[in-house]
Amino acid sequence: MPPTNMANRAAAEFLGTFWLTFGGCGSAVLAAAFPALGIGFTGVALAFGLTVLTMAYAVGPISGGHFNPAVTLGLWAGGRIPPSYIVPYIVAQVAGAIVAAAVLYLIASGKPGFELGGFASNGFGELSPGKYSLVACVVMELVATAFFLLIIMGSTAPGAPAGFAPIAIGLGLTLIHLISIPVTNTSVNPARSTGPALFAGGAYIGQLWMFWVVPIAGGIIGGFIARMLGQEPVSTDKPRIASAEDAVS
Repeated sequence: MPPTNMANRAAAEFLGTFWLTFGGCGSAVLAAAFPALGIGFTGVALAFGLTVLTMAYAVGPISGGHFNPAVTLGLWAGGRIPPSYIVPYIVAQVAGAIVAAAVLYLIASGKPGFELGGFASNGFGELSPGKYSLVACVVMELVATAFFLLIIMGSTAPGAPAGFAPIAIGLGLTLIHLISIPVTNTSVNPARSTGPALFAGGAYIGQLWMFWVVPIAGGIIGGFIARMLGQEPVSTDKPRIASAEDAVS
């Protein structure tokens, strides 16, 4: 493929993160507890996985399909992208998540008797769905994000079956949500955490630091581990998480 300019890459990251936040958080806000027909935790987990799977095929060939600051920094740590990609990608991802949360708020508030509540935000302690402690939530987010990066880098390595990476990554994110929704409402993505928290406000904003620091640390750890295991830095898969032109030595 011909080189893609950074504006197009950033636009793809904006759209992908918008869809992830709108689809995943939207399923939690609008459909999870719908009377008699709610999709529950399983439906929300699947929704998040499907957002990544669909946008990896739709715009992955343009930007690599990160849609997540922790993934961007993890892929940098793993040797897949140069540092010049980090700032524009993360800015686009956060912007996409905030706009998605705004659109979701506009829709959700159209229901009579609407109450904002947590608005699919992440939290620990009293704001954890299961009231899990800060330590438990830190461990969950760290481990989940590190393994998410292992899945991403392994499924996009040259030796992996071509064309199947988005399926593995989407199912991996679904599994992560199935495990961790009761603990933190599942972040593993600082941008996804930021959008809803800005609307939920108050204590959710006060806890947002954890959902930046820990997923990013987990992503970097996962990227380093994948690199140590010998995952080559160039992926020939399409759609892919990192293209040949993204690789750095």
